[in-house]
Amino acid sequence: MKMFNHPIAAASLASLILGAIPAFGSEGQAHFEKKCAMCHGKDGSGETATGKALKARDLRIPEVQKQGDTELAAWIAAGSKGKMPPFKDSLTASEIKNVVAYIRTLKKR
Repeated sequence: MKMFNHPIAAASLASLILGAIPAFGSEGQAHFEKKCAMCHGKDGSGETATGKALKARDLRIPEVQKQGDTELAAWIAAGSKGKMPPFKDSLTASEIKNVVAYIRTLKKR
């Protein structure tokens, strides 16, 4: 595998590998920012005026992050009476899955 000792070959391999990673981050982020950030904030903290008024959950906390993808997707689809609207009619199942994947990137460190 001497070809990877060359910087251009290594960069090309990295580009191929990174290109194979699903683009959920950007698509999920776009949907999150359009549908969720008003209440949950771009960082998922819930520290927006609307989020504070509705007591929106901090999506970064372990309690939220430990929930399964199916559970989070169901929550997004169904909403929460009086707080969060259901998104099952405005986001496809695939888009909701991408939002869930994006929410995973907000995990507190």
